[in-house]
Amino acid sequence: MSERLLIKTPSNILAFVATIAEVEKLALDLSESQRAVLAAHLLGSLPSVLHDEDEGIAEAQRRDAELDANPSSGISLEQLDRQIERRRRS
Repeated sequence: MSERLLIKTPSNILAFVATIAEVEKLALDLSESQRAVLAAHLLGSLPSVLHDEDEGIAEAQRRDAELDANPSSGISLEQLDRQIERRRRS
């Protein structure tokens, strides 16, 4: 993909479009916060790769609904850490 793309503009003038490598180089020259904004915009422009029929998504939605229905069933991060530590020792 190192070839430049030619695009005809409405006035029939050919315009050179930067290659992906050139765009990447320009993007990497941005500050960290500018790259983060650019990355968020690019990711937001893509279609979702997760679908509701995905088993993992369905399970996460089920657990979320369960927690909404019974908030006392949740545990703190500290409790989770202790449970994980106990399982590692077992």
